[in-house]
Amino acid sequence: METKFCQSCAMPLTNLEDAGTEKDGTPSVDYCIYCYKEGHFTSEVSMDEMIDHCAGYLVEYNKDAEQELTLEQAKARMREVFPKLKRWSGNA
Repeated sequence: METKFCQSCAMPLTNLEDAGTEKDGTPSVDYCIYCYKEGHFTSEVSMDEMIDHCAGYLVEYNKDAEQELTLEQAKARMREVFPKLKRWSGNA
């Protein structure tokens, strides 16, 4: 089964508890709980602001990985991925 990712911050959506909610309270299939609630984004930020906010979490998440990322490496990877996400590609 392929892992889905939040189409705003790229967080893995590995279980239903990670999903944001639509206006009717149903789980969002595209966005996480941190980015999307009750059918709206939880903050109005630019893609660059979202990358700055999330980069530290990626560094922390990957600190036990075989190849540890620096903050700048995390941001560089996010700059490659984020433009393809639904929110930032203009398809939200």
